Amino acid sequence: MAVSQPSGVGGAERPLGIDELLAQVRAGYRRFEPREAYDAAQGGEALLVDIRYAALRERDGLIPGALVIERNELEWRLDPRGSHRAPEAISHDLRVVVICNEGYASSLAVSSLHRLGLRRATDLIGGFQAWKAAGLPVAF
Repeated sequence: MAVSQPSGVGGAERPLGIDELLAQVRAGYRRFEPREAYDAAQGGEALLVDIRYAALRERDGLIPGALVIERNELEWRLDPRGSHRAPEAISHDLRVVVICNEGYASSLAVSSLHRLGLRRATDLIGGFQAWKAAGLPVAF
């Protein structure tokens, strides 16, 4: 993934802003709407992975059945070849739907998972807040 753009002046590159980076990352895959993620998880077609930090989970609740892996451990826990992988990380073909609070950090996390070979990884548009607003199950 490129992190800069040609400036056109002497071949120098200029850094991307976060909005450009998000657009570039998201152009490489299709993101899921809340209901689509719910249906895929219920049908056994996707693993929901909640990367929100503990304070947000305590404040807002959990998605029943979602695997909780905080962002700083995500790659280690989902790499099927990794020594610290979660039992659910069985294949590079696994469909993972990454969920953060509002759908921004999850996009960057998906980019990292793609680099590990998890090409079916995606994220939830609007994150947990969109899930909750859609009236989907939340547990406390």
